[in-house]
Amino acid sequence: MAMNKADLSDLLHEYLGGTKVQADGAVQLMIDTITDSLRKGEDVSIAGLGIFKVTHRKARTARNPRTGEPIDVPAMNVPKFKAAKALKDAVKEG
Repeated sequence: MAMNKADLSDLLHEYLGGTKVQADGAVQLMIDTITDSLRKGEDVSIAGLGIFKVTHRKARTARNPRTGEPIDVPAMNVPKFKAAKALKDAVKEG
């Protein structure tokens, strides 16, 4: 089972109280802030969680796996996430 945005909002609502709409707004604000920072080319570092950053992928030629036909893939910026040591250790321990 995967946790989703609604689950995060529910947890925030239980923890902070207030209204469900406020909790949803807080989760959306966090997502929007991270997205806007990455769009500007800024890294986002959250202690204990990790670093979100943008990397540039060069243009390349790939192959369609069905037909084998070459496809030109344009250059693009892509988001990357590097987990913090604390997160890696927590997941290792299970």
